Amino acid sequence: MSDFNLSAFSDAVADVAATAASSTASFATHHHRTASAFHWRDGFFVTSEEAVEAGEEIELTLASGETVKAELVGRDPSTGVALLKPASAVSSAPLGKAGVVRPGNIAIAVGASEGSGLAVSGSVGEVGPAWRSMRGGTIDRRINLAINTGGRFEGGPVLDAKGGLIGMLLFGPRRRALVMPYETIERAVATLREKGHVARGYLGAGLHPIRNGDVQGAMVMSLDEQGPAKAAGLHVGDIVVAWNGEAVHGPRELIRKLGPDSAGAAVTLGVMSGGERRDVQVTVGEKPLS
Repeated sequence: MSDFNLSAFSDAVADVAATAASSTASFATHHHRTASAFHWRDGFFVTSEEAVEAGEEIELTLASGETVKAELVGRDPSTGVALLKPASAVSSAPLGKAGVVRPGNIAIAVGASEGSGLAVSGSVGEVGPAWRSMRGGTIDRRINLAINTGGRFEGGPVLDAKGGLIGMLLFGPRRRALVMPYETIERAVATLREKGHVARGYLGAGLHPIRNGDVQGAMVMSLDEQGPAKAAGLHVGDIVVAWNGEAVHGPRELIRKLGPDSAGAAVTLGVMSGGERRDVQVTVGEKPLS
């Protein structure tokens, strides 16, 4: 007979969730739904960037049932991280960083809803290398979850079996549960605390995908008169086909190149114009906050 005690395992998972729930809060989003947030450290909370809107009033409902207004300190669309600062001190403890995470490890997603704790367990489905988000953010690890969760878990913590923080739960394409890793949150929070935003690269060009025979890339449809692309000599109708010698097959790939680390960089764009190719030197700007 196996020595495995299913009841003890069940209680252990519930205990990990309960500990994290004390540091987790909920709030009503501008989409009229509920999302979660959790205490990062120093009184700051993190949540999903898509769940908050600049200028809106945010009211966190803590695990105790107490409500407290919170200020949106900053948001980073490139990593999906938003930073909140409650108007009054919060006594909940921050969550410590998880150890090494491997596919098959137990994962526990925690959320909150009007003072009630939420939890669901499953496993880590994939752990992969760093990747670039659709908005150009560098994500330190690819961590996908084999977990079925609802929208109220968005912005909540994801824990390992010891209660260590793996990262924050977000939803990818087809509402697939994924994790914004601890390291990525840490880097985004440091910048948001200092600046209130994370710089994003900016060309100042409206782009449209095009495929014309052997030519495939991003066609310039409009130009900001004060933008880097205009200053570098790009024209409406030009087709960007390469970035520093690497082929660009459409606007999405170009946008991914324009991450926070691209602002201020000098790059060479391969451009097709009137059937002829030329190289254009562009110094990437910083995307205006508006």
